[in-house]
Amino acid sequence: MIGERLRAEHLDELCRLLLAPEVVATTWPFAHPPTRADVAESLRAKVEHWERHGFGMWLLRDRASGEMVGRGGLQYTYTAGLDAVEAAWAIAPERWGRGLGTELARAELQVAFARLDLLEVVAFTLPDNVASRRVMEKTGFGYEREIVHAGLPHVLYRRPRDGR
Repeated sequence: MIGERLRAEHLDELCRLLLAPEVVATTWPFAHPPTRADVAESLRAKVEHWERHGFGMWLLRDRASGEMVGRGGLQYTYTAGLDAVEAAWAIAPERWGRGLGTELARAELQVAFARLDLLEVVAFTLPDNVASRRVMEKTGFGYEREIVHAGLPHVLYRRPRDGR
């Protein structure tokens, strides 16, 4: 995979990814289904995050074909009383089960610790998102606790730089 900084012109590709029912079921934390306007607002915020902090989310492409395969990266987040940097990922459903989430999480941790010199990174997901929880565990995140995010139960994982 190769990643490119999220830009406004990625909206159509992000909509294909983030409005896919399989992705909504594992990533969307609200009771109402997402709309194109929701994705556009999220994209606007992620572009602004890049401008403000110098890092953020990437659109991920298949290195050989150039096809969009996901979105992920690092971003500041505030949830459950935590002000932290979150590692996040969403992989296109037709690419699930190929290790791309794990590959992306490892790349995110490399950026977080080697380039940004962060002390730790968090990740969280809906409790029944077994695939994301497995990615977190395979990449050294440790389960910390249950939290409420966007009004729904989530599980919080933490990954310190030293891996302990």
